[in-house]
This record gives sequence, structure tokens and C-alpha cells, in this order.
Amino acid sequence: MKMTLEDVAREAGVSLATVDRVVNGRMGVHARTIQRVNAAIKQLGFLPDPHASRLARGRDYDFRIILPTGENEFMQALAAEFRATRERQLQERVRLTIQHVDTFDGEALAAALEKLPKGIDGVAVVALDHPAVTEAINTLADSGVGVLTLVSDVPNSRRAHYVGIDNFAAGRTAASIIGRFVGPRKGKVGMIAGSLALRDHIERQFGFEQVLSREYPNLEVLPVREARDENARVEAICRSLIEDHPDTVAIYNAGGGQAGVIAALESANRASDMIFVAHELTSSTRRHLVRGTIDAILNQDVGHMARSTARILTALKEGRPIISGQEHIRIDIFLRDNMP
Repeated sequence: MKMTLEDVAREAGVSLATVDRVVNGRMGVHARTIQRVNAAIKQLGFLPDPHASRLARGRDYDFRIILPTGENEFMQALAAEFRATRERQLQERVRLTIQHVDTFDGEALAAALEKLPKGIDGVAVVALDHPAVTEAINTLADSGVGVLTLVSDVPNSRRAHYVGIDNFAAGRTAASIIGRFVGPRKGKVGMIAGSLALRDHIERQFGFEQVLSREYPNLEVLPVREARDENARVEAICRSLIEDHPDTVAIYNAGGGQAGVIAALESANRASDMIFVAHELTSSTRRHLVRGTIDAILNQDVGHMARSTARILTALKEGRPIISGQEHIRIDIFLRDNMP
């Protein structure tokens, strides 16, 4: 049988209004009375109705989602999923406001976090691992705002939770795929990152180099090159890599800009013999996976990430536990034979 506020009031020997104030964290209740109400809640196993609690507040939860500017298809898909989640969450009295910032610029991102209005209930941000960003996250956390990092973590900050894949594991997985696909051939492997100031790209690099150097001595990893996830930069870097190292047998692009790699491979007539492992299943990468220009794609489900973010921000605000199994973001591995 489900317990009600009336049951708690009878058990604690107080009025229904007093129980309502305690459950919803409002002022004006004596500490001893709060203890009695909480003891009754525990004794009865009462679970507050979160929707009723939001109605009692008189306003929606105000959550801010900060995503990168630019042409990264994955981030555009993530923004679209947040817009879809925003529509679904309105009936739950949860409001998601999406804001775009140059996340490759630490000072600009920190300034955007500092300028968020007072009274917001939570923030989710694709974050740069930068001192100013860390300080801005800590300031928000210290003021009682729950902060989540998305896609790329800032573990040394006081953020409440990270929503994204295990990027060390992603890098190791990319290395294993390349090592197995290349086979016994000797050659060089190029790696491209958006920025090594992004924690997810650093972690992918570390995992990638760790596996290749340990398990595939026939392959030499070239120094990583940064391209800010921009197609034109990625293409120029990839062209230069192929020209400087014609014995390159594989490329791993740990960030965005997959179209740039594809253009460079096709112009150099290397699309058929170069192993190419990319991140994120988009309309463009899907097409080139089918064609064989991309050999494998490591993916994180943007719909799961958007929904998980909304659930976690709400749970943090209401003091409810986060269900780790439900919120775990998996690494999907797609070949052209198993695309959804």
C-alpha cells in the first residue's frame, strides 16, 4: 500500500501543512519537528511524488545545457536530441534551455558559466579541462547548482556527475580494431584530435597509444595532430599526414571532422586500402561506412545522453538516487554489417 502525506502526518503527530513544508524543504519548521517527520517518513517507507513537489514549488525546474558551436555533426545531433527531450520534459515541469559556446576557448566557456542567471537549478556542459572552467564549475557547485559534464569530463572539478562514454576504453577499442584490421602489415598510424585540452580526446589518445604500442609492434603511432573538429582543418592535416608518411596504413580520428578525413583519403586514392576508424554514427558517417571508406565507428547514443542528463539533473535537484545502470552510456561499435 502506498503511503501518503496524511499517513506521515498521523505518524509524526503534526499537521499536513507541516509535513508538506518538510518534504518540500521550506523554511519555518523547528529542527525537532523536522526530525520527527523524517523519522515517520523512514518508518513508513514514504516516497514523495516528485511531480507533486514540482507543482508545490510554483515554477518549473530551470536547467541549462551548454553545447559547442561549430560544424561537428555529433554535437548537432546531440542538440537535436536535447530539443526533443525538452518538449517531453515540459509536462514534467522541467525546462531545458540550450546555449551554444565555443568550448575550445576556455576563457569564453568559463565566462558563459559565470554569466548564468542566479536561481537556475542545474547545468550540463561539454567542458574543456581548463583552470578557468574548473573554477567556474566549482563556483556553481558551491552555490548549490548541480553541474554535469557532458561528453568530455573535468574530473578535478566539483561537478556532480559525468554523462558520456569511457574514453580510455574508446581509445583502446579503436587501437584493437585497427591492429586486427591491419593484420601483420608494417606501417604508420595517424591520429587526429579536436583538441588535447578536451579530456575525452586526451583519454582516447592515451588508450589508443597504450594498446598499439603494447600489442601491435608492427605499427608506429605518429604524433597526434589537432584540428578543432573542423572539416577543412582535418582535411589539410590528413593530406599532409599522407604526403609526409606514404607508409601510413591507418587513421584514427578521435574527434569530429570525419568529412575532412574522407575527402583527403579519396583525393589521395587511399580510401580502399587505408583503415579508417571514426567516432559517432551520423548520416554522413553512416553513408561512408556502407561504402567502405570508414571501416568502423565508435558511437555514443545521443538520445540516451540527452534523456540521461535530464533525469540526473532532476534527481540531483530532488535528492533522489541516480540509477547507475540506467544512466551508463555504452560504447557502440558499428561496422557496415550491423548498423541500426
